[in-house]
Amino acid sequence: MADASKVNAAEDEDRSTWHSKVKALGPGILMATAAVGGSHIVASTQAGAIYGWQLAVLILLINVFKYPFFRFGSEYTATTGQNLIEGYAKRGRSYLWVYFILNVFSAMVNTAGVGMICAAILANFFPGGLGMDASQWTVIIIVGIWGMLLIGGYRFLDGLSKWIMIVLTIATVAAAIIALFHHREYAPDFVVTSPWQLSALPFLIALMGWMPAPIEISSITSLWSAEKKATVNFNRDDAIFDFNVGYIGTAILAFVFLALGALIQYGNGEEVKAASIAYIAQLVQMYAASLGAWSIPLITTIAFLCMFGTVITVIDGYSRANNEALRLILGKESASRKSLSVWVTVTSILGIVIAMAFVGNLGTMLRFAMIASFITTPFFAYLNYSLVNNKEHQLEGQLKHLSWAGLAYLFGFALFFVTAMAAGAI
Repeated sequence: MADASKVNAAEDEDRSTWHSKVKALGPGILMATAAVGGSHIVASTQAGAIYGWQLAVLILLINVFKYPFFRFGSEYTATTGQNLIEGYAKRGRSYLWVYFILNVFSAMVNTAGVGMICAAILANFFPGGLGMDASQWTVIIIVGIWGMLLIGGYRFLDGLSKWIMIVLTIATVAAAIIALFHHREYAPDFVVTSPWQLSALPFLIALMGWMPAPIEISSITSLWSAEKKATVNFNRDDAIFDFNVGYIGTAILAFVFLALGALIQYGNGEEVKAASIAYIAQLVQMYAASLGAWSIPLITTIAFLCMFGTVITVIDGYSRANNEALRLILGKESASRKSLSVWVTVTSILGIVIAMAFVGNLGTMLRFAMIASFITTPFFAYLNYSLVNNKEHQLEGQLKHLSWAGLAYLFGFALFFVTAMAAGAI
């Protein structure tokens, strides 16, 4: 009887219920918080503002074709008990070294990029930026987040991200619904611009690079899953549910931001600013045109919280990933809390240095970061695929076919872009 009770208890723990699914929520929401930043507030909105609804199909395709490779991060951890970076290490030290080097680069550039966007929002909120420029605001924001992460850790991050995503989603969807019924007129000299030409290719590649997020976020999500599993028991089905909530929610928000650009800014005769401080001011005015001038403080606060959440998750996530990669390179049994704090500090400092170096050139830096992210996406995608489809385990059905189609799409676009650049066509 005692043995039977133990078996039943084990089966209850392994059974996925709505209660266990809700308790597992966290890593997927963190991924969404990291994603709904530069790719949504800047790239998706600009796509709608410049090209209207024409790029809806591209946003749909990149979200669909990246889906399996992001999902593999959560699935691999839930199934094996190991994170993706440990999986990379099993493939060989060369894979681990390449991942580590690319991840350190991404940590610097992406921390600086999202930090500068967040700073631009804050500077735009206060008259004259309270006498401080965007670089000074960037330092304040990153240093503040550095302190929060050292004190609060994962629990702080997990709780804050859920509130940010709830507030952001409600406010953004409300703005889009109001914009749908907002009377608008096209400028008399408005001419439709097609995105399907070589001159637009850099913008398309940049849009896909961070849509819905840089591919290395998949390995970071697996680390968050491992951290969550240390305190909450959940199985593979719970982990996939958590991932789907975050990923699908992020994809839907991408279309909502696209809609805001298409419904309010597209065809109004106003030149769309580059991804800079000037564009942040234009973005706030775009929301205000839909909701009214009274909403400027509210919209600015929401945009700030969105980017603030992104900066937090980026600094924490990349620090965890680099800490774990270095642990495996050095052959250590486990990583200490102290070593993670060191990486949080290093990532924050490097982000500040890059931000100071590119002050006044936010648009250029963001475009470079997004394009570089897309070029590396096919390689990370294949690596993730190889971890879940091998001699020990074979993918089956639609997910396997979607993975093949995704790899063909990602490698094909990357090769086309590199070839066009080499030929001087763009």
